[in-house]
Amino acid sequence: MRIAFYAPLKSPNHAVASGDRQMARMLVKALEHEGHRVELASELRFYLREPDSKSFDALKAEAREEVARLTDLWDRDGKPDLWFSYHPYYKAPDLIGPKLASAFALPYVTAEASYSRRRSTGLWAEAQALVVGAVERAALNICFTQRDRRGLIDAIPDAAFGMLSPFIDTSLFRETPASTCPTRLVTVAMMRPGDKVESYRMLAQALGPIRHLPWTMSVVGDGPARDEVKAQFAGLPADRIEWLGAIEPAAVPDVLYNGGIYVWPGCGEAYGIAYLEAQAAGLPVVAQNIAGVPEVVRDGQTGLLTPPGDVAAFSSAIERLLVRDDERALMSGEARRFILEQRSLDIAAARLAELLAKIPVA
Repeated sequence: MRIAFYAPLKSPNHAVASGDRQMARMLVKALEHEGHRVELASELRFYLREPDSKSFDALKAEAREEVARLTDLWDRDGKPDLWFSYHPYYKAPDLIGPKLASAFALPYVTAEASYSRRRSTGLWAEAQALVVGAVERAALNICFTQRDRRGLIDAIPDAAFGMLSPFIDTSLFRETPASTCPTRLVTVAMMRPGDKVESYRMLAQALGPIRHLPWTMSVVGDGPARDEVKAQFAGLPADRIEWLGAIEPAAVPDVLYNGGIYVWPGCGEAYGIAYLEAQAAGLPVVAQNIAGVPEVVRDGQTGLLTPPGDVAAFSSAIERLLVRDDERALMSGEARRFILEQRSLDIAAARLAELLAKIPVA
């Protein structure tokens, strides 16, 4: 099929690396893997950081212009076979795809759409109503987590749903890990206000009680909250922490391969691509049993998930894997098998093809 792909939150071509950008790219690769021709329909970023009416109106005006542009383009060059919208939610609804899909009689598909009743107040209610309308009219809504699926079904029970587990391109992780440093902790995360800063804060607090152990840590990430994040770790020995800053995604596997344990609390994580990559490199994970994290980490098999907000439990879990060599080694092997055998691009592409094959295309 010829597929028009659109990610209102962040284009696959966006300059700033993030999980959203990476998953958008992975979806494009998965679609192309099965022989589809994927065209990036629009670079328009429809993102409302705050519920501001003027910003909302301005973005809606831009969306109307994009609809007009694509209408002219398709009238001239022919329409695609399907519109694929990645991650529409209350801060980034898709205002382009539903209108074009209706005008050109195209099947409309969403992936990782989400809905939260507690956000249905003020301007967010209007934005979220747009998401509901898109999900209702979609021929298929592909959910990555049961958490998202439950939220959508609660609001739109008659919509069409299918499941696709979060995945990564495992080709960069096929090399068997060498003898790594078992006491080397690794985390990969952006440094921005909100859940990311809160996770860094919890991690710093958890490391304090285990400073008697000979751990070191590599931190990959950068962002506007860099100074605030580093301040959280000021009470820890500076020579134990290596701040690598932002690095190219292709360089992340080398950092992971040199580590022993992946540590990241994961406050508010939708699921966390970095968890998948860490496990692919053979790193057992220590995270909280929160949000979508249990969808990508198998508690007691590929890592340890601790109660939300429990710093002491998180600290104890890190200590446990630092001192129990046999358990850490066992989890390392299980983590790699889990990702390579169940969460690869090949497997995801086949599942995606199976889902899309059920959609009638004119």
